[in-house]
Amino acid sequence: MHENCPVCGLKFQREQGYFLGAMYISFGLGTITIVLLGVLLWALMKWRLEDAALWAFFLFLPLAPGVAFFSRVLWIYLDQALDPEPK
Repeated sequence: MHENCPVCGLKFQREQGYFLGAMYISFGLGTITIVLLGVLLWALMKWRLEDAALWAFFLFLPLAPGVAFFSRVLWIYLDQALDPEPK
């Protein structure tokens, strides 16, 4: 991750613990994604619910870094919307 935004100069590397809220967003997005994948697999493949849940988890693993990055971006946007950094 860049230290500052190359366009606007916004500082990405904040104080320690700044991205704790992003972890909650990531957890929520990950849980929703795994549940949706599990229900989709269960409905389409007619597998047992346990098998669909396990496969949904494994199918989600390659998506985890992207979800974590997206969560950090959402957290920064939320922070800037509620408490903008002065220029």
